Amino acid sequence: MTRISTVEDRFFDKLSESSTGCWRWIARRDRDGYGQFRVNRRTVVAHRWAYEFLVGEIPEGLVLDHLCRERSCVNPFHLDPVTVAENVRRAQRPDLLTHCANRHPWTPESLYLPPRGGRVCRLCNRGRRGRQAAPS
Repeated sequence: MTRISTVEDRFFDKLSESSTGCWRWIARRDRDGYGQFRVNRRTVVAHRWAYEFLVGEIPEGLVLDHLCRERSCVNPFHLDPVTVAENVRRAQRPDLLTHCANRHPWTPESLYLPPRGGRVCRLCNRGRRGRQAAPS
């Protein structure tokens, strides 16, 4: 008999716990490094789903800040509901602006500044094209 897995089973099968307590999402991620997950034929952000499932509703007008600074982390106890302004303020610490979401250091060789703004990691783009895993 084939066992039908629940949403919770599928979610927890996509995690790898790190020594820092992060629950790293090892499945599909968006271009910014946040986990993506399918629920009822809709794509949801994995860390938001984890928070709502294990803690409760995210208060209106707030976003989740990763206290661990690891975008692939879905551990709800590493997430703090804050205003967008507070999330931006926390993200502007210089030590957090030295690596891409997949922990590649920003160097002249790895950094591409597209005309539309933002930063693109050449190593991550190379990995997407070749489906190579990023370093942990």
